[in-house]
Order: sequence, then C-alpha cells, then structure tokens
Amino acid sequence: MVHNLGQSTSIFNTFLGELRDCTLQTDPMRFRRNLERVAEVLAYEVSKQLDYQTELVTTPLGEAEVSRLKQQPVLATILRAGLPMHQGLLNYFDRAESAFVSAYRKHKNAEDFDIHVEYLAAPSIDGKTVIISDPMLATGSSMVMVYKALLKQGKPAKVHIVAAIAAPEAIEYVKKHLPETITIWVGAIDKELTAQSYIVPGLGDAGDLAYGVKC
Repeated sequence: MVHNLGQSTSIFNTFLGELRDCTLQTDPMRFRRNLERVAEVLAYEVSKQLDYQTELVTTPLGEAEVSRLKQQPVLATILRAGLPMHQGLLNYFDRAESAFVSAYRKHKNAEDFDIHVEYLAAPSIDGKTVIISDPMLATGSSMVMVYKALLKQGKPAKVHIVAAIAAPEAIEYVKKHLPETITIWVGAIDKELTAQSYIVPGLGDAGDLAYGVKC
C-alpha cells in the first residue's frame, strides 16, 4: 500500500515546497529542519496504523484512560542523507531503538552504478515494526538492499518505508522485490527519473544539501 501525503492540502506541502526551493536550499539548517518536519508529519500518519493498548494514568485530580503503543518501533535510516528524517521520526517515537545502514552508489560511469552496503548497526528487529527512512526513493534499489541487510537482525512483523519524494520506478521496484505487506509513505511522487537516476523535479542531492558536498 502506498500513501502519498502530498495529494491532500495541508501545511505538509509547505515544508515540502521549501525543501524543493533552490533559493532556500542555501541554508542547510533550514533544509535539515524541513526534512525533520516532513518526517514528523509522516511519523504521525504511520502512528495511526500501529497497535495500542489502554492504560490508566493518575492525574492531579483523578485517573484517565490513555492509549499507549504496545511496542515501540525500530527506526532505521540510510546514512547520511536520512539522518534529518530519522531525527524527525525520533521526535515522535522518542523511546524507539535505532538502526543505521550505510548504502551508497558506486558509479561505473555516468549512467551505470551498483549499490553498496558497507555498515550496519541495528538492534534485533525480530517480531518488531520497522520504519525505514530515506529522503529520496529514486530507483528503489538502495531501499531493497537495506531491507535485506536488516534481515540479519531478525524477521520484522511489519515494515513501513518513509520518504520525502519518490519516483514511480522506485515504487514499482519496491513492490516487486519486497513483501507485499510493506507500506510506503511519501510526500510526493514525481513523474520523471533521469538516465542518471535522479528524480525530476525532485530537490537535488539531499545529503549534500543537508551536510555539504562530499568528495
């Protein structure tokens, strides 16, 4: 199932619009904060599909019934671009465990590259809900490799994929190569993917805009 939040009108679209705006992208702190805010909204939407239990809490004047998560999710992100979104998710799921995966494109030429996963730090995900975040879901191949790498830590009960912007090709690739029970949450689905696998109009290189151009 795919949820595209950008299809409805809300303040969420303002955050996404600022992320895309090249006149605002010169401020990396604002760019990171907007990625964080996008992830916070997505976290709220994902939270509606998690399992809850009713508990009693004591107030200064009595007792109140509240709903609390039965189990905290595991928040996984792809280094380095995914870090601001990871923080946004962590702002809402503030007791969640975290997982970090290093995945990058190793180019053979301008249009041909392989995805390499070099680093994984994660708790057990066996029987847990996992939320994997990455700003851009371009081809989907990085997400599939990260998911497979995380399986070394157990079999999750449920997986949610969270991205700011996705390409249709990535959505279809993920649907084809990952279990059909996985849910995808995006801020927008753009129409074009270039020969170099960049999303158009997209927003550019999220990692470079957030943390500086890498050598």
